[in-house]
Amino acid sequence: QVQLMESGGDLVQAGGSLTLSCVASGFSLDEYAIGWFRQAPGKEREGIGCISSDARTDYVDAVKGRFTISRDNAKNTVSLHLYSLKPEDTAVYYCASRKFQCEMIPQAALYFGNWGRGTQVTVSS
Repeated sequence: QVQLMESGGDLVQAGGSLTLSCVASGFSLDEYAIGWFRQAPGKEREGIGCISSDARTDYVDAVKGRFTISRDNAKNTVSLHLYSLKPEDTAVYYCASRKFQCEMIPQAALYFGNWGRGTQVTVSS
């Protein structure tokens, strides 16, 4: 079964850090880009950033400097590192895959075809 699964979501205090993982099952991530997205209650899904198969990264301006993405193909895993968390970062965080390359352009979610089920990040004041 081809599947992506997010993990690592937690309740953290404002200013804290967290690392989320996206693990692929049933296929190898070495030829895939992974994008990270989030959706807060009552708000639209928004893109965060992505990492291409060649390890190039692209982030939306809203998170540059606070969130970073890395990949470990040997572990079939892409990680999202969250720093200096704010209450407004509270959301369900999703990973998704597409072949080879990615850019966090408007409507980027449309070209990611395989999605995980999400992991909850809650940041307290």
